[in-house]
Amino acid sequence: MADTQTVETEPEKQPKSVRVVLLALMITMMLAMLDNMIVGTAMPTIVGELGGLEHLSWVVTAYTLATAAATPIWGKLGDMYGRKGAFMTSIVIFLIGSALSGMAQNMGELIGFRAVQGLGAGGLMVGVMAIIGDLIPPRERGKYQGMMAGVMALAMIGGPLVGGTITDNWGWRWSFYINLPLGVIALAAISAVLHLPRKRAKAGIDYLGVVLLTVGITSIVLVTTWGGTEYAWSSARIMELIGIGVASLIGFVFWQTRAAEPIVPLHIFRSRNFTLMSVIGFITGFVMFGATLFLPLYQQSVQGASATNSGLLLLPMLGAMLVTSMVAGRITTSTGKYKIFPIVGSVLMVIGLYLLSTMDTGTSRFTSGVFMAVVGLGMGCLMQITMLVAQNSVEMKDMGVASSSTTLFRTLGSSFGVAIMGALFNHRVQDVMAERAGALGSKITEQSAQLDAASLAKLPAAAREAYQHAVSAGTHSAFLLGAIVAVAALIAAVFVKEVPLKGAGPQKPDEEPTAVTPPVVEAV
Repeated sequence: MADTQTVETEPEKQPKSVRVVLLALMITMMLAMLDNMIVGTAMPTIVGELGGLEHLSWVVTAYTLATAAATPIWGKLGDMYGRKGAFMTSIVIFLIGSALSGMAQNMGELIGFRAVQGLGAGGLMVGVMAIIGDLIPPRERGKYQGMMAGVMALAMIGGPLVGGTITDNWGWRWSFYINLPLGVIALAAISAVLHLPRKRAKAGIDYLGVVLLTVGITSIVLVTTWGGTEYAWSSARIMELIGIGVASLIGFVFWQTRAAEPIVPLHIFRSRNFTLMSVIGFITGFVMFGATLFLPLYQQSVQGASATNSGLLLLPMLGAMLVTSMVAGRITTSTGKYKIFPIVGSVLMVIGLYLLSTMDTGTSRFTSGVFMAVVGLGMGCLMQITMLVAQNSVEMKDMGVASSSTTLFRTLGSSFGVAIMGALFNHRVQDVMAERAGALGSKITEQSAQLDAASLAKLPAAAREAYQHAVSAGTHSAFLLGAIVAVAALIAAVFVKEVPLKGAGPQKPDEEPTAVTPPVVEAV
């Protein structure tokens, strides 16, 4: 009788509890996405108070390194010991790092505390994706893609504005303290409402795998961060890092075939769809973060837009991404079909990036906005679908590592995108400045190919015009490279096999069964 009553009451309570959990997850996702954008706006003020300008880049690099290295580890810990505990622990570490960063008294302390914050941040996005994967069947998950895309767009648009407002009115320390009340709300809601089965793995943590993967990822991120800026690409330091990174990752792959409880079980890559989604995710990260870096630079330097509203400059791309993501989610939910979206998304991304590569000094803001919207339409078809298909390609016990691996590939893609597109951009700008402005042009850009508004305003008219042509040439090269790389996503999308999503109706005899088992949700 008791069992019967439980079955009868669950349908009434579960939707409410799931909605509360989803709200808490979206708050956590917002924390993960907003942080770097808010802090980036506050950096000039931070340097003014703490000094240490020469170590400025490490405030971001330490956070990025720690996040990338911790991402797959959090995913595996969730699979082994339970999603809820791992997720809440990552939030607590993130909040501790935020509080300590806000109390930092010098640049060294801030860099160290940002690394602590990054360790926690590595589990935030992974935890959100994996818990959604546990709670909501893949067929229904499309409904929530718009919500996640909306949070992403809001963070990108609002981050610089919020960061500037907080820094101007409350001081830079509140750029970190603002995380605390939001994090506490998310923790309280998750603690009270989210109930997932507890797990206890018999095998211990794969410490050697953790070390090898951390060293490999750290080396890759440092190569993409330092290459062409701190050190020449052919320098001994970069070559050493490449050698260490490659050796560590080869050792990691070798060890994962022998570890009792591998950090990244290699069997998940036997799924064609999972491997293809990893490739598409990498390329999406490559393109998206490159675009968000160079578009505001082009609009500020060439079109004379204000740097204050830099987030709003991306509104055509992010708005289109949000709309398409919502539409794609609804169609996926109603039909159970999804293969069309990676293909259409990749085509639109290639076209949009090519159109962006045609921009010059005479391109209007309206025209560049239309080009950005095409890219945004493509990204909207890809951003959440990649995670959905990746999760649908593995068993429930591997949901965490599937989510973390997909997130990691996107993160690494963004690192490579910013580094390679940035190197191409800088090289092209310096060449064009030397051609158009001679020795003066070379001197202007010898320190950095990216001038701020104040430096640009001080240039003679001829040099300013030369710089505008140089930036146009640089963005042409960067976006043309992006379009070429995006073709690989289209090729990968063509080979995606449309495996039925859970809840997609009766399975036909000749269809490959989906690997995802029904989610276990304990109602409150």
